[in-house]
Amino acid sequence: MYSDADIEEAVGAGVLSAEAAAAFRAHVAGKHGTPVADEEQFRLVTGFNDIFVTLAAGLVLTAVGWMVASWHLAAAGGAVAATSWGLAEYFTRMRRMALPSIFLLLTFVGGVFAALLASVVDDFLMFDWQGTTLPALAAALAAWLHWRRFHVPITVAAGAGALVAAALGFVLDSTLDHDPSLTESILQPLMFVAGTAVFVWAMTWDLSDTKRRTRRSDIAFWLHLLAAPLIVHPVFSLTAGESGSDVLSSLTVVLVYVLFGAVSLAIDRRALLVSAAGYLFFAIYVLVGVAAPEFRHALAALVVGGTLLLLSAFWQGARALVLGVVPDAWRRRLPPGLH
Repeated sequence: MYSDADIEEAVGAGVLSAEAAAAFRAHVAGKHGTPVADEEQFRLVTGFNDIFVTLAAGLVLTAVGWMVASWHLAAAGGAVAATSWGLAEYFTRMRRMALPSIFLLLTFVGGVFAALLASVVDDFLMFDWQGTTLPALAAALAAWLHWRRFHVPITVAAGAGALVAAALGFVLDSTLDHDPSLTESILQPLMFVAGTAVFVWAMTWDLSDTKRRTRRSDIAFWLHLLAAPLIVHPVFSLTAGESGSDVLSSLTVVLVYVLFGAVSLAIDRRALLVSAAGYLFFAIYVLVGVAAPEFRHALAALVVGGTLLLLSAFWQGARALVLGVVPDAWRRRLPPGLH
C-alpha cells in the first residue's frame, strides 16, 4: 500500500506528473466517496516482508539484549540501541520499509532509555518516577539524532514522549523528595498539561498540510496518538470521580465523549475517540445495567461498536455539521470537508 506522501515523493522525483497525481487522488476520492485526506493514511505495512523482517529483527535484538544482560544490564540497553541503529541503516535508510523502521526506532530509543535508567536506579524492574529524568532526556536526544539520520515520522512522537516523561519525572522527583503523598494528586494534571502541549504541537504539523499529502501529516498522526491518552485519562478520571452517583457520572462521561467527538470531527482525527472508547464502554455498561443488567456487557459493546461504525460510515456528513458551527477563520485552516 502506498501513502499520499509516497505519491508526493514520486511527483518530486519526476516519476509521476502533478496532473497524474491529482487525477489519481480524484479517482480514489470518487471511489471511496470521501476526500483522500479524510482517510488518515499512514504507512505501517508495505507488504508481508515488513512483518517478516520485524519478527526477525525482534529475535536478533532479544538475543543481543539477553546475552549482554548476563554481563551488565546497562550495556544490554546500549547493545540493543546500537544494533537497532545498524539494522536501520539498511532496512530504513536503504530499503525504506515501514513497519521495521517503526520497530527499530522504538527499540533504539528504548534501548538508550533502558541503558541510562539501569545506570541510575538500583532495581531496574522496581522503580517509580525517581531517576527517570536523565534517561528520558537521553532518549529524547536519541530520537532527535535518529530523526536527523532517517526521518521516520513516528520519531517526532517518540521524542515528544521522552520529553514528556522527562518533565513528569523532574516534577514528580522533586515532589517525592518533599511530600510523597502529593504524587497522585499532581500526576493527572501534569499529564493533561503535557497532553495539551503535544496536541498543540500535532496541530501545528496538521495545519501545515491540511490536504495531508506530505510526511508532515504522518508526523501529526503519531503526535495525536501520543496526545490522546495523556488528555483523555485525566479528563475522564476527574469526570468519573467528581460527578456523584454512578448514573450521573456515566452520563457526564458520555457528554464529554460527545465533546471529544466534535473536536475529532473538526480536526479530522480519530485518536481522541479511540483513546476514550474504553471509558465510553464503561459508562454505557453502567447505564444499560439499570434496565437490563443481564445483557450489560453485550449491549455496551453493541452501542459503542455500532456508534463508532456509524460515525465512520457518515464521517464526512458529521464533519459538515460540526464545521458549520466552527468560526470561518478556524474552518479555513482545517482539512477541507464536503462542499
